[in-house]
Amino acid sequence: MLETIGNTHLVELEGMFPTLNARVYAKLERFNPGGSVKDRSALSMLLGKIRSGELRPGRSTVVESSSGNLAIGIAQICRYFGLRFVCVVDAKTTQQNLAILHAYQATVEVVTDPDPVTGEYLPVRLRRVRELVAKLPDAYWPNQYANLLNPRAHERTMSEIAEALDGRVDYLFCSASTGGTLRGAATYIREHGMSTRIVGVDAVGSVLFGGPSGKRLIPGHGAAVKPDVHDPSVAHESVYISDLECVVACRTLTIREAILAGGSSGATVAALEKVAPRIPRGSTCVLVFPDGGDRYLDTIYNDEWVTSHFGEVSHLWKEEASLC
Repeated sequence: MLETIGNTHLVELEGMFPTLNARVYAKLERFNPGGSVKDRSALSMLLGKIRSGELRPGRSTVVESSSGNLAIGIAQICRYFGLRFVCVVDAKTTQQNLAILHAYQATVEVVTDPDPVTGEYLPVRLRRVRELVAKLPDAYWPNQYANLLNPRAHERTMSEIAEALDGRVDYLFCSASTGGTLRGAATYIREHGMSTRIVGVDAVGSVLFGGPSGKRLIPGHGAAVKPDVHDPSVAHESVYISDLECVVACRTLTIREAILAGGSSGATVAALEKVAPRIPRGSTCVLVFPDGGDRYLDTIYNDEWVTSHFGEVSHLWKEEASLC
């Protein structure tokens, strides 16, 4: 099972941007066994300690905070090696992700009350993780927010992209949460002398690139607290995408390309649309799609949910569909 992590498909998007005189590719990370790019980070942060004997089946407990995808990546690896896993999530975590975690026999703690100072869940989740690590015997916190093995995993992600395109990648669009994918890709680009322009994609309401904190509906990208591993300087520019822009991009992507993508994937599509007027003719652009849309069926792809939060907006993608 572990050997199926990585080497995901890179597909050309031929219908999404009909007026853009550039080639656009998507790195489909949903084809990792746990369904997301976070499988790479999970394996990178755990495998060395498992092989060294620091983490032992029947004795050790892995404890981590996650909004969903990393939790699933860790849960499958812990199940594979017989390790106990305690995951701290929050009220935004989807019912489907919770069901997957329970299927892997993970212990799930759900934080229901946000931090009274920031109004965000992440500070409360992190406090609970620290409490559990201090209390549980032989506990290990991978700490995706500070562990440099997180971005190191994504040097391989970028190497796969570069190899598939013979090193010609003019633009890389990458959404940020912990910043691991962005930083790892940037390290590979720098060390191999590539001229790729890196576009960091952030959520409106996220503080990762210096924006003001605010309410966000769609998990998977953006953060209320800047993780230690995140280095905003590695991006040549950053683009902010709203929740509605994510929804419209995801819905349009499904219509134009038959790709059911997650919210952070839609964010990279929306970001490319904003940057498109400045992209030179003949450029090659790559979008990292962190996960699939099957985990957003109750939100992004649910008409009632969309209408309740944004009003009647279906014309924004239905009109786009008529251009195909």
